[in-house]
Amino acid sequence: MKIINSILIVIMFLIFSQNFCNSQNRNKEDQSLQKRIDRQPAVAGQFYPGNKNNLEKTLEELFSKAKSGISEENTIAILSPHAGYVFSGEVAANSFKQLDPDSKYKTIFILGSSHRTMFSGASIYNIGNYITPLGEVKVDIPLSTNLINGYDIFSFNGNAHLGEHSLEVQLPFLQYWLKNEFSIVPVVLGTQSPRVIEKIARALKPYFTSENLFVISTDFSHYPSHENAVRIDNSIADAVVSNSPAELLNTISKHEKEGIENLATTLCGWTSVLTLMYMTRGDKDISYHKVKYMNSGDTQYGDNSRVVGYWSISVTSKTKGKKETGFSLDKNDKMDLLHIARNTMEFYVNNGKIISIDDEKFSNHLHTPAGAFVSLHSSDGKLRGCIGQFDAKDPLYKVISEMTISASTRDYRFKPVTPEELKGIELEISVLTPKKKIQSIDEITLGKHGIYIVKDGKSGTFLPQVAGEFGWTKEEFLGRCSRDKARIGWEGWKDADIYIFEAIIFSENDLKQWEDK
Repeated sequence: MKIINSILIVIMFLIFSQNFCNSQNRNKEDQSLQKRIDRQPAVAGQFYPGNKNNLEKTLEELFSKAKSGISEENTIAILSPHAGYVFSGEVAANSFKQLDPDSKYKTIFILGSSHRTMFSGASIYNIGNYITPLGEVKVDIPLSTNLINGYDIFSFNGNAHLGEHSLEVQLPFLQYWLKNEFSIVPVVLGTQSPRVIEKIARALKPYFTSENLFVISTDFSHYPSHENAVRIDNSIADAVVSNSPAELLNTISKHEKEGIENLATTLCGWTSVLTLMYMTRGDKDISYHKVKYMNSGDTQYGDNSRVVGYWSISVTSKTKGKKETGFSLDKNDKMDLLHIARNTMEFYVNNGKIISIDDEKFSNHLHTPAGAFVSLHSSDGKLRGCIGQFDAKDPLYKVISEMTISASTRDYRFKPVTPEELKGIELEISVLTPKKKIQSIDEITLGKHGIYIVKDGKSGTFLPQVAGEFGWTKEEFLGRCSRDKARIGWEGWKDADIYIFEAIIFSENDLKQWEDK
């Protein structure tokens, strides 16, 4: 059996080497046109039984030892080890047993850190399905391809998936435990840069919803003594459940500097774990739970002088299991954004430089990409500048910083704000919901909806509050936007594309009231 597996791996290597060794540098549009190649098992018969019947019996035994779900909240992610089943299988079964077996997931994202090759960003397998002894696991190829084409940080790198075990060993657990069909997005991270990891998290964040599941593949410490492993692994697990990326990075760094004998790594899949934590940080509705710990020394095959650690950790949400109500900001979020805008404006106007922002304590909402406008009003209430953007790939707090600088210094209708004016300016922020194209102006509600009009390559917009400020009728709202903003004439809107959007609006006047309370 081992000889057969070795031959299969060699054949796969030759196939991938011939077609995909330069895949990172190839045009991303070409990647989706590659001949379909299903990813065959690389470690069946080594990390887990290669025979279907034997594998099912092994999984049955592992799940019989595992604890059922520990929380009534909705489980949205799990951390699971990826060693051979005889070493880490019981811990892995504990992770998957936190899931409701009747769950109907739209997509399961499986993230693993590359063990065999380093490369920029992350590789997503989008040319076929994954195969295990239990059968075929469907890859969501359209979604995988869209991610590759939509973000520079994603590519298809065949060598990254060729012999990588971290994703493969998770699949039989999903196939055995879940009763309903599912599809996966297999992601192998090749980067070691926290900055790039944060970009990966930002790209995946829109899919971090109740209809999807994230499986993070990672072992913990490698090769210290049993005693040191227990200490290190508990420390790292505490950092993970703190939901603070900075705490995790600091804890990893601290242990690496201790000079512990034989310690090769404290968390082999730290890049994958960090990706998840960048998606969850600051969200008070999300909780991490330590479920089960073991290391290889606790098994009949282990050596206590050199062990590998394994943790089962689940991630639950109080709200993501409920009906999604859309994007929202609480009072603290709004206060943080107003402080960002004020500090950014004053520092830039006085120094001509962009102020550094410490984003660690911001809620998850402020790390979510969103469009926004920043408006400046002088002490007499007149507009002093207003610039924004609808679509954003950057986090909201960065958008607010950038739009504040633009509104105070780059609005062509006004001269740049001077240091002498700063105290007399009031800031207003409008955070936007996604645009929706309408078929009839009857869908517009004055005071609730902003409008965006597009025709012949020209466009113009009014925020929701504008109509109320000037007392306009709906026809005036449309006509003025059409004539004064899009420059297509008063009645140009009648044969233009019209979009509506809503806005979460707050100002420094609100800030004063909140702070007084």
